[in-house]
Parts: sequence; C-alpha cells; structure tokens
Amino acid sequence: MLQGWLAHPLTRGLDIDDPRTTELRRSIIRDKKFLRRIYDEWYTALSGALPEVPGPVLELGSGAGFLREYIPDLVTSDVFPVPDVSIVLDAHALPFSDHSLRAIVMTNVLHHLARPRCFFAEAARCVKPGGAILMIEPWVTPWSRLVYTKLHYEPFDPEMAHWEFPESGPLSGANNALPWILFVRDRDQFEREFPMWRLQLIRPMMPIRYLVSGGVGFRALMPGWAFGLWRMMESCLQPWMDTWGMFAFVALVRR
Repeated sequence: MLQGWLAHPLTRGLDIDDPRTTELRRSIIRDKKFLRRIYDEWYTALSGALPEVPGPVLELGSGAGFLREYIPDLVTSDVFPVPDVSIVLDAHALPFSDHSLRAIVMTNVLHHLARPRCFFAEAARCVKPGGAILMIEPWVTPWSRLVYTKLHYEPFDPEMAHWEFPESGPLSGANNALPWILFVRDRDQFEREFPMWRLQLIRPMMPIRYLVSGGVGFRALMPGWAFGLWRMMESCLQPWMDTWGMFAFVALVRR
C-alpha cells in the first residue's frame, strides 16, 4: 500500500521493461531537482575517476541519464532502443575489439546483469591495460537491508548462493545485492576467477538522500533547495557508511 501511494504518477502501472518507462525516467531525473543533483554528484565522481589512458569510454544503461554532459565523447548504450543512445547492446557480449576501450562506466546497471561472469570476461577483453570499470551500485549494509527489503521494488537477496540469476526482462531481472556479493562476500572467489581485474576502491555512501529524493520510481519527499542540508547531515555519518550506506562507488582497474 505504501509503495502504491509513493509511486511516481508518470510511471505508475507501466511495465518496467517497456522502453517508454526508461524515456519517462529521463524526464523524471531532469525534473526532480533533488534527484538531478544526486546524479550530478554521481557523474562527477565517475568522470573524475577515469584513467589516463587513450580510447573511448563506454556507458552501459545510458537510457535515462545524462552522463554525456560530463564525458562529451562518451559512447552511450542500452539494452533496447531509446532516444539519444549510440548503440543497443548486450553487456554479456560487447561489440568492441580487443583492448579498445578506455573504461566502462555504469550507474545502477551491474545488479541487472544475469551472467556477471560473462560481463567481466568481456570487459577484460575490451578494456585496455590500465583502463577501468567504474560503477555506482546498490550496496548491502544493515540499513540498506531494511530499505531494499521493505521499500524497493527490485529483488534483493544477499544470501543468493550463485552469482547468476534467471534472465527475465532487461530491467525486471535483478538482484540489488549482487555487487556486494561479488566484491565483499565472494571477493576472494572474484579475484581468483578474474585476476586481470584489481579492485581499487569501494566507497559506501548515500544512506538518506536517494531515499528522500524518491529515486526514479517514487515521488520526491524533499524539495531541491533541501539538498545541501541533507548532504551536510549525511557527511556526519561518513565514519559509519559500512553500517548506513545504501550505494557504493566501485572502481576496478584492468591489470
């Protein structure tokens, strides 16, 4: 009942796997000033962490976003045709030549990839030595377990035994806990299977602001002018982000 009341009126009742939903979400991100500033902050972090090697940067899941404003020569992509996206592709089988990419960047995408082993193998083939995978993803903490279990519409299963999950729709198929499973719970296994990737950084963050922004699926609970106040409040929690963080910035470097 609560989720129904909070649902954003533009996307209420729409199929999440319908490309029209992604197009509407682009409008939502731009129109919700509080949420727009969150994306500005995320995109600043992604663009600022790009490695100093030549080559194009590929973004996965570009449809609703505006990262190209921060990385002008960005190759945008999505899993289905949406306006202003350069290429439609499957992240499990990337259509790029060996060692041709400077980096792969993504925001809330990895946890939708049903076969992450295929993706990381393909990324290792396509990304240059010294290149990177940079991502912002949902994270698992005591606080986020409560939020993602009670208030979020996507699957969240930190106890999932395997990395893979059944493929369904391109966006409805998911496990929000997958990035944490790969890089924390099963980190030793990940490093054994993918020694070509060095896990450079994990930075848990943002325990409150995305929640009160309403994200792309819910109504905004705070006006845009309150963004700075909430950011200041979150900064006080910085020493305890392993307990409170809902997202994490993750950087992997190609050896």
